[in-house]
Amino acid sequence: QVQLVESGGRLVQAGASLRLSCAASGRAFMSNAMGWFRQAPGKEREFVAAISWTGSSTYYADSVKGRFTISRDNAKLTVYLQMNSLKPEDTAVYYCAADRNPRGSMYDYDYDYWGQGTQVTVSS
Repeated sequence: QVQLVESGGRLVQAGASLRLSCAASGRAFMSNAMGWFRQAPGKEREFVAAISWTGSSTYYADSVKGRFTISRDNAKLTVYLQMNSLKPEDTAVYYCAADRNPRGSMYDYDYDYWGQGTQVTVSS
């Protein structure tokens, strides 16, 4: 069982930066790939980024590539999402998730554990 708690979301202006954190507790974190997803009002949840359990492989949605960076600190049981050059279309609830596999996936059905989400709002 893995419990996930996101933090760091808030209201910012376009062009600003934010770092989201996801603190994990429970066993097996170090063998799980981790991912970030987001859901905007009236839209389906979408993949943002994923990282393998070693941190050696990362994956990004085209919409955030070059602006967002996912990383993890296994000693702290924490995964991060550094978001730069934020745009109004990045406004969403951001969810952290733990993949049942170690490699990482862009598909939400591969993730067994989810956090409660943190709101990111980007004003124009």
